[in-house]
Amino acid sequence: MTRAVFIGRYSPFHKGHLAIMQQKIDEGVPILILVRDTDFDIYSAKERERMINAAMLKIGADAEVMIIPDIESVNYGRGVGYGINELEVPENIKAISATDIRTRMANDDDSWREFMPEGTHEVIEEIGPK
Repeated sequence: MTRAVFIGRYSPFHKGHLAIMQQKIDEGVPILILVRDTDFDIYSAKERERMINAAMLKIGADAEVMIIPDIESVNYGRGVGYGINELEVPENIKAISATDIRTRMANDDDSWREFMPEGTHEVIEEIGPK
């Protein structure tokens, strides 16, 4: 089975990430979400994996989440047998920023919750906003 691949830090996973992935989900394409295991994110790779899995479960997406070592770049050769797609980011989603969300969390500004998909919000509540 082929999957659409998404690579990111997802720190934290928010509605902007989900909106982009939703485009492939809505096409009926299974997705593979690769979480970069970085040493500088406020949430561990395992915690971010939990956030994403919870969100995907809530929407019933055919999604697999895997943790990968941090990457330097994404490279490909010609004729590799798969497409490279740049998906459109909906206008109402462009303003969502993980940096802004982390700042709100650090400042005890509960408005961060409005940027979280169902499932992710609950995981963050369980482990605590950082």
